[in-house]
Amino acid sequence: MNGRLILAVISTILEETALAVIVLVGLPELGINLPLVLLILLMIVWAAIAVFSYRAGSQALRRQPVAGLGTMVGSRGKVIKPLQPEGLIKTGAELWRAKTIDVDIDTGIEVIVVGQDGKILLVRPLDE
Repeated sequence: MNGRLILAVISTILEETALAVIVLVGLPELGINLPLVLLILLMIVWAAIAVFSYRAGSQALRRQPVAGLGTMVGSRGKVIKPLQPEGLIKTGAELWRAKTIDVDIDTGIEVIVVGQDGKILLVRPLDE
């Protein structure tokens, strides 16, 4: 078991205990008596919510960050269609329209993203 799962189980047990104490001790002090069946039902629902929350949170933590224009500056790519001055580059698993800043760049040359112009990446050769 990993640490997050252990913490989730311990916190759920503590929450269930607090729920039982409130229903069995706190509410009768106020003159409110709930049947034991209702307590059991509440605990089952609470446990189901805890399991759902844990699974949704785990799935969100495993998800890869989305790449977009804001995170592209500084990333490297390879020219797919010559940049004369505009062409196509591949960075990661994505194809992007790109424009060279000063010199034309041939196919296969590695480039680095230095900015953006709308939805077009501005690049320069990596060896500079």
